[in-house]
This record gives sequence, C-alpha cells and structure tokens, in this order.
Amino acid sequence: MLFVVKLSHMLIFLYGQDTFSSRQQLKKMIEKFKKDRDPQGLNTVSLDCQKGEAGKIWEQVLATPFLAEKRMVVLENLLLSKDKELLIELKEKIEKNRLSDATVLVFWEGVGKVKGKEAENLFKCLLKEKYCSKFDPLVGVKLTSWILQEVQDRCGVIDPQAVQYLARNVGGDMWRLNSLVDQLVSHSESPAGARNLSQEPNTGNQNNSEIKNINCKKDPSSLPVVVITLSDVQLFLDEKADDSIFNLVDAVVGGRSKEAYKMIREQYRLGEDAQFVFAMLLRQFRILLELRDLYDREDNLSSEQLAKKLNLHPFVVKKSLVFVKKYSLDKLKTVYQRLLDLDIKTKTGQGDQSMLLDVFVGSV
Repeated sequence: MLFVVKLSHMLIFLYGQDTFSSRQQLKKMIEKFKKDRDPQGLNTVSLDCQKGEAGKIWEQVLATPFLAEKRMVVLENLLLSKDKELLIELKEKIEKNRLSDATVLVFWEGVGKVKGKEAENLFKCLLKEKYCSKFDPLVGVKLTSWILQEVQDRCGVIDPQAVQYLARNVGGDMWRLNSLVDQLVSHSESPAGARNLSQEPNTGNQNNSEIKNINCKKDPSSLPVVVITLSDVQLFLDEKADDSIFNLVDAVVGGRSKEAYKMIREQYRLGEDAQFVFAMLLRQFRILLELRDLYDREDNLSSEQLAKKLNLHPFVVKKSLVFVKKYSLDKLKTVYQRLLDLDIKTKTGQGDQSMLLDVFVGSV
C-alpha cells in the first residue's frame, strides 16, 4: 500500500503593540535564513501588503525557490490591505493547507486592533498557527531586564536606580528606549565615564564586579566600559525637556507670542499642565538672570567656571549662555518680574493659571 504524506506549510505570525521587539525578531529570522539557506539573497522577499497589489503578492507567495530548497516571503501589514478577496483567498489556502511547503511565509503585523470582517477572520486563522508570537509592551521586571541587557550589549553597566528611572519615565516605548540607550552610551563615553577592563583593578566593589561580568557583544577586554549613572539619565532626559523650554523662553523674550502660544499648547498635548510650564519658565528665567549678572561682572569666565560658581550643570550653562548674550539684564529682569506677578495672581486666586500664562505671553 502506498501512503502519500502531504507536507504542511511553514507559517510564522509576529504581531503586537511592541513593534520594536517584533521587528528585531523579524530581522533575526531573515538574517538566519539568509545565512543558512540564502547567502545570495535570491530567495528572500519582503512585501508591504498595505500598498502592494494582490497580483504581485500572489506572485511571490506562490513562486518556487530559485536554485534552492526554500524561500522566505515576508508579508507586512497584510491585515491593513483593502483587498478583501486577497484576505479571503489567503485564509482559505492556509486552512486547507494549499501553500507550498518550500516557502517560509512570515506575517508581520503592527496594528493594535484589526478592522474589517475579512481581516478579523484571517487574524483568527493566523492565531491558530503553531509559530505565532505576540509582542506586548514590556513592563516591570521584563522591562528593566531589557534595559540592563541592552546596555551590556553595548559594553556598559548602568546603575539600578538609573534603570528604574528610565523605566518609570519612558515606559514600554521600546523604539524611544533603544534610541535613548544608544545616546546615553555615546554621552557617557568620556574620560570620566569610560574605563578599560584590562586596566580595572579588582577592588571587589559592586560596580567593578558588574564591569567584570558584563556580556558585551564586542570584545570588552579592548574597549572602554561605559558606566551610566542615575545623574546621567536624569540629566539626559532633562536635556530633552529643557530644549523645548529654552525654545519657549526664546520665543517669550523675543516677543514672538504666536510661536510661544504654539509651544505651550504642545506641552499641554504632551500631558504637561500650565503649572509645569510656568514653573519651568520661572526656573529658567531665574537661571538666566543669575548667569547674566555674573557674566556682566566676570565676562572672562568659561562656561565650566560659571557653572561651578552658580552650582549648575555645565550643559545648562552652555545652553543658557546663548540667551544671556542675546538679551540684556534689564530685559530679563522685566520679564522675570512679570512672571512673579503672575505667580502672585495665581496663588491669590485672581485667575486661571493657563489663562494668566497666555496673558503673560501676549504682554511681553
């Protein structure tokens, strides 16, 4: 008796809100497939199905491998396709096992909620597949572990408090976190923040132990090890916030009220309130006043010396000097006094703070 065994298709489904992690996983899969089966890249194809035509998609899905046993076809954003017939037919072929076993078919989806009956049906069909992985936003221990590992992969160590600060203030936005880790490592690669493993004495302290045991993707014995502290992270995140405040201060002092209004509304959109904007403005103008006064009296001091005298971070002084040289002490005093008047009106209940802030911007 002759038995005919029908081989099953190879289908992989990657989806979820954490598109950074799913993208990383997709990248690893493609790289491994090329390394193991397609070094020339002749049998690896990626298609954006939201924009692609059904004919071209089917052409790639049904094509046979070129001088190889397997080919990989990646279908991205298929559930966003408006071609209902494509979704229906593909679901039918999957359920009836009518796809070639010579093709590794990978579905990647970054949508939060599937819309449309045909897309929902295909989504439910894909969920039944053996190789189905959902990527939810990382939280808690998983998130902090990810941060620690990413820093280690870049030949660095990070203070546990710094990890918690990043997790708490950035959350599970992995795209932003990945970018911040890159920037923090670059920011901390200074003579004061970088050390070489081969020159590090074994003192037995915690930081030294962490440095000795890091799992760096590069050769750590020949590289300076970056040490990221809580103050580094706080400063870096504050720098991002300060950039917008510096721009707002410039618009206010420069009398560009329309531009200032727009920047204040953007702060509101990002979740900040009028009290926060006002506090940041008050703090920044106080710094500008102190710096302008000292600069007028001792204009030969460097930014580092000015920072030391005023007990400010060099970054803040460096950024503030641009405005200090741009506006006179009298001008800064006038604006600062109006801010103080606004503060009194707010505390004595003479008006809504957001309304008074708008009045202040229009009056400068």
